Amino acid sequence: MTSELGPLRAGSASDPIRCAILISGSGSGMQAMATHQKNHLECGHRTMIVISDQPDASGLAKAERLGIPAHCIALPEEADHTIRRHLHEQQIQLLFEEHKIELILLSGYMRLVSAEFVDRWTQRIINIHPSLLPAFPGAHAHRDVLAAGVEVSGCTVHYVDAGIDSGVILGQRRVPVFSDDDESSLAERVKTEEHQLYPEVIDRIVL
Repeated sequence: MTSELGPLRAGSASDPIRCAILISGSGSGMQAMATHQKNHLECGHRTMIVISDQPDASGLAKAERLGIPAHCIALPEEADHTIRRHLHEQQIQLLFEEHKIELILLSGYMRLVSAEFVDRWTQRIINIHPSLLPAFPGAHAHRDVLAAGVEVSGCTVHYVDAGIDSGVILGQRRVPVFSDDDESSLAERVKTEEHQLYPEVIDRIVL
């Protein structure tokens, strides 16, 4: 299934795929992606805008220092959950149109997107998750990994579908889980791999 926007075109250094990165926190993955794009002269994708749903997300300042337009689009003050999400995504979509966005990259974005949003952007919206999917989906992957006592974890880049971390897998990297790990130490080890894997996968899909 392809997006109603059609299949993604091939990107090139002279005409890169125009990306939006959505974050909720520190934006370390966004920074790694943007640095990769800047440092690789033949890179076929470029971050045109960074959006956060959290006004205090430190990743917004990181984006500005990188020269990337950064916006906070907070949730509207609307009691009805469905209407609130629709209005929020409508505002995001307007920014996508303004910046002629072709590909959406979720990087530590902690909100679920609606099925309608996914349908519009099918195979044009990608996420990175800090576990070896399909194991340990959801918002507390590191906690769940440690609770399960497994010896290996990692990260997964996947297309976003209407489920929770259930889309087609595009790439994975593995890391060991040590007996003295806590969530913080495991997260740092996984993050190192995330920052390499995500740009590599996007390089591949835009060719």
